[in-house]
Amino acid sequence: MRKGQQTWVFANKPVIVSTGASGGPFEANGRLAADFDILHDDLWMGEDSYEKAQRVLMEEAAQTALEKANKKKDDVHFFIAGDLINQITPSSLAARNIELPYLGIFGACSTSMEGLALASFLINYGGADYILTGASSHNAATEKQFRYPTEYGGQKPPTAQWTVTGAGAALVKKHENERGLPVVTSATIGKVVDLGMTDPFNMGGAMAPAAADTITAHFKDMNLDPDYYDLILTGDLARIGQNVTYELLQKNGINFEREKFQDCGILIYKEDQPVQAGASGAGCSASVLYGHIIKEMMKGTYKKILVVATGALLSPLTYQQSESIPCIAHAVAIEMDI
Repeated sequence: MRKGQQTWVFANKPVIVSTGASGGPFEANGRLAADFDILHDDLWMGEDSYEKAQRVLMEEAAQTALEKANKKKDDVHFFIAGDLINQITPSSLAARNIELPYLGIFGACSTSMEGLALASFLINYGGADYILTGASSHNAATEKQFRYPTEYGGQKPPTAQWTVTGAGAALVKKHENERGLPVVTSATIGKVVDLGMTDPFNMGGAMAPAAADTITAHFKDMNLDPDYYDLILTGDLARIGQNVTYELLQKNGINFEREKFQDCGILIYKEDQPVQAGASGAGCSASVLYGHIIKEMMKGTYKKILVVATGALLSPLTYQQSESIPCIAHAVAIEMDI
């Protein structure tokens, strides 16, 4: 059912039964390397283009999720995925090989939680028994499309972020009286927020207002105390965007311990990796959530989390036409069913 203006509540508690995460060589040297299922030692991954390599990441993450659940493709009803590349090409190429009924989505870096929200909605209302959902990104493919090819060696300001080469996927299923697995309890669908920023090298600052807007809407719709969750995890605001979002939330009267507020774009890499403000990319929140955070929930580190993936809805076309950057954030609540 819908609660408030923007939130779906899933009474039937769709279950995240398994996950998969794959990454590239930079991620293999990162803080969360041990939580990836598959890591590659080069950006090409045996392919002749970076876009095809990104397809490999998505396929691997999806196949890993299936294998962990001991399921075959015939058991799954839909595949929901997206990415940053023109016409979500890597996801569509992956869907061609995965051979499942496919819903391609684009929410920029918010795609991971858009997909999980839609999968949970379909499962909750009996539209499917099993759904695969995920998102991916590739550093070299994204840099080539939105800025300059990496071979160009262009300098970046401190506000810039490093696009994750990675993919994350989850297999979501209907609840069948399981216990001890993470379930999706609600999802708040964000609005497009645009405060007029035009700098493509400051995605965190651009996306922060959208993140604060969605988090505020979630607590208002659900009538929850901000301390309800053990962790509020944003997608890829990185250091600048995370700080701005926390300040905006305090102005909105949403107060919680700073230690509970983390960001995938900060968690994924080590302090000595040259990523400027932090990480981004549709594969950032997908790989961190489905590779690291879900494992931590299974260990008992977290029982209730709110994951807020943020997206900057710009394109090469809008940048060339001097448009400002419209941004969005989608929030999904995940709780251990114990």
